[in-house]
Amino acid sequence: MTMTVLTKTPVVPENHIPADWRDEAESSHDPAMLAVLHLLGKFVINLFRSRRRLEVENLFLRHQLNIALRRAPHRLWLRGSDRALLVWMAWRWPSLLVMSRIVQPDTILRWHRAGFRAYWRWKSRGQPGRPKIDRELRELIRRMSKENQLWGAPRIHGELLKLGFEIAESTVSKYMIKRQGPPSQSWRTFLRNHADAIAAIDLCVVPTLTFDCLFAFLVLGHGRRRLLWFAVTRHPTAEWLAQQIVEAFPWDTAPSYLIRDNDGAYGQAFTNRVRTMGIRDRPISLRSLWQNPYVERLIGTLRRDCLDHVLIYGERHLRRVLTLYSSYYNETRTHLGLGKDAPLRRAVQRSGTIATTPIPSGLHHSYARIRFAGTTAVVCRGIGREGQPS
Repeated sequence: MTMTVLTKTPVVPENHIPADWRDEAESSHDPAMLAVLHLLGKFVINLFRSRRRLEVENLFLRHQLNIALRRAPHRLWLRGSDRALLVWMAWRWPSLLVMSRIVQPDTILRWHRAGFRAYWRWKSRGQPGRPKIDRELRELIRRMSKENQLWGAPRIHGELLKLGFEIAESTVSKYMIKRQGPPSQSWRTFLRNHADAIAAIDLCVVPTLTFDCLFAFLVLGHGRRRLLWFAVTRHPTAEWLAQQIVEAFPWDTAPSYLIRDNDGAYGQAFTNRVRTMGIRDRPISLRSLWQNPYVERLIGTLRRDCLDHVLIYGERHLRRVLTLYSSYYNETRTHLGLGKDAPLRRAVQRSGTIATTPIPSGLHHSYARIRFAGTTAVVCRGIGREGQPS
């Protein structure tokens, strides 16, 4: 009876990699580098040898190469340094291609073309396409395109060139705001272009201390929301209103259009005088105060800021209060519709001592900066003749 002894043999995985493979791979590069340096050294030495000696060595080396190629595998494994050296020698001496034995001449040429592509790929490793422009410049192009809807790419490009930006016109077209249909200005721009030629009028009823009613006639310019004229009376008639229009717009300062409501005080004498002055009378629709918004807002502001806090004695007192308030309204008070500016364009003051002036009698205050240069500087706000703000 025979017994078979089974011995357990270790199982080697299919993709097993020895632990010291990195050391062998790294150590294999050193002989290759030494071989290349040795070859270059031999090349330098051969420059000083005789021609016959070089021919004999060349023949002897060729014979050894033929013997080595007989036992070499069908496909040789070459390192990158070997390929680079062969490509360089073939580029330096093209006649050596016919003497190649290890690889075919076409292979060396293919290596050369691959190296050429790799070289220029490395040299052009930056991002392709047009160079990027700054975010600030892109926002400026969009801003110009939005603010000037009648401008095209050539017009915006010309402005950018004058501002010192070197940019192509095609880039301007790329970052412009895209619109559908022909270019057109906005309603805001259209109304602003015609605001200076429009004036609005209205009558404001003011109760007095003795329960009487006074009428304040107000004239407002649409351009800068400026209070152009005011007058006070107990009985507004068409003749009196016509005279106020003449005094409000002397000589050639009359507007092109006049917006008003359908109050019965604007009679035939008023309309005839307006037509004579070359003003186009434009009464609003019945019960449509929103069609005359600027002067209605002026009356509301006048009540909230002044008249609701003052007891009016009579015409003279009301005229004095309106004179003080009109100066404050036109020169000092900031307006949201004007970008926090006054109708008469209040300048920004950044230096000096801040001085306070009560208007009128402490209900509001005006703030301004004054400078001291030897003598004390006094800030004064002039007021024109009665009825006309300065």
